[in-house]
Amino acid sequence: MGLTLAEAVEKMRGKVGSVVELAVRREGVTEPLFISIKRDVIKIRSVRHRVESGDVGYIRVTTFSQNTYDGVKEAFDKIKKETDGKLVGYVLDLRNNPGGLLDQAVALSDAFLDKGEIVSTRGRNEEAIKRDNALPGDLAEGLPVVVLINAGSASASEIVAGALQDHHRAVVMGTKSFGKGSVQTVIPTPGDGAMRLTTARYYTPSGRSIQAKGIDPDIIVEPAKIEQIDEMRVGEVDLKGAMKNQDAPNAKPAPESSPEKPDAKIDKETAEKEMAKQDYQLARALDLIHGLSLFKTGK
Repeated sequence: MGLTLAEAVEKMRGKVGSVVELAVRREGVTEPLFISIKRDVIKIRSVRHRVESGDVGYIRVTTFSQNTYDGVKEAFDKIKKETDGKLVGYVLDLRNNPGGLLDQAVALSDAFLDKGEIVSTRGRNEEAIKRDNALPGDLAEGLPVVVLINAGSASASEIVAGALQDHHRAVVMGTKSFGKGSVQTVIPTPGDGAMRLTTARYYTPSGRSIQAKGIDPDIIVEPAKIEQIDEMRVGEVDLKGAMKNQDAPNAKPAPESSPEKPDAKIDKETAEKEMAKQDYQLARALDLIHGLSLFKTGK
């Protein structure tokens, strides 16, 4: 009672492997609930992946931690095995990714690039410039890539999106990013203290400063909900006296809209809930990947 979250967490901390017993009181429950928790080091899983539409690799990076690149590399390997080489492209989801370690952002960008600058860090003096360049090797093997960003994409996320955008390696889709392009250096001070000081800015390969500006997507796609609209389906074949197609003599008229059945409302509500769960921005990214794939193959 009366403790802040940080104070409560501090009381629960302890050696890895030891057990802490919590007594939890809940409204409507007379006796407290006793829960035993074994202490351990919590490793945040920063990379998740899956296959969309059977042929598009989806990789979501939630933060740039020490094992982000390893997670992305593992995701590439698993996606290729799951699709048996039938991949047409990748979607890299960086939405609501607040950033993290710079070296992991550089490594992730390098995973899609064969050469060229990834990011430059520039301080107050002209000589204080640090450049990170890509090494040969593209884990995506040249397949089309779409990067999803939004207002919650910041810092390291913007470095990746900016690098792939400037090199025309990926199409950036979504909404404008946060605009955190400054570098902080932690300087120790006497008395076991420290001071965080802004010392430089991040620049994309083309020389754009991310600070307070962010990354503008190539294609702006706002979050939206997909709704199904009932329409009257009437075609040429439905008209009286319409000419028949010699190549398709048995063409059937379009189905007419039937009155809603008593139980149809339930089915419609269920369908609407399922469609509301659909990620509109991701859906548009998948459409673009398939379009780029068809354009590339000339089909």
